[in-house]
Amino acid sequence: MPHPIAVLGGTGPEGFGLALRWARAGESVIIGSRDAGRAREAAARIQAAIGSNARVSGDESSAACAAADLLVLTIPFEGHAALLKQIKPAIRPGSIVVDATVPLAASVGGRATRTLGIWQGSAAQQTAELVPQGVSVVAAFHNTSAEVLNSDAGVDCDVIVCGDDAEATKTVRALATKIPGVRAIDGGKLENARILEQITALLIGLNIRHKGHSGIRITGLPEKAYEAL
Repeated sequence: MPHPIAVLGGTGPEGFGLALRWARAGESVIIGSRDAGRAREAAARIQAAIGSNARVSGDESSAACAAADLLVLTIPFEGHAALLKQIKPAIRPGSIVVDATVPLAASVGGRATRTLGIWQGSAAQQTAELVPQGVSVVAAFHNTSAEVLNSDAGVDCDVIVCGDDAEATKTVRALATKIPGVRAIDGGKLENARILEQITALLIGLNIRHKGHSGIRITGLPEKAYEAL
């Protein structure tokens, strides 16, 4: 049986789309939400879309964390620190936390086309300060379109994965390539997450201007740079 993936914020568009894609790929997925009922409803929607063989369930966020050792944060930035403080006691030792959070200025009444300044440098680095010692934090999935993830189309986007733990980075790259169309590229240290977050704001601006669902592709690297290990 696959190790479960807890997608926190899995009732929102990005989290639901990732959960849907991984469930389609045969992964075991737990949708986490503040409201366990909403999480179970989202899981039922995925079950209905994929079929009875889908390994998907829903639960309150702390309970979802306690049942998994691979956690994916897909939450609005305004709830970021509060959620991490809530779930901290439930995070298993040795877990990997994948942070896709983007600190958009829209969360404080500004524009969605720019990011907020974070004292730690990025939302992912803030996560690294708030999780228990021994938990690896990886930044990824910032630039994948929620609209495309929730469709049947291949995802025309590279996922850049940043982290300070090489093994955790490899794990997340392999997970990213479960999504058809995605190539996963090692983007270096976790401090580079601030660039990924800023690219998201740029893509939002492009989507608004051109009415599209843009992603990014990285060209010119050796072939093995695009291969999941």
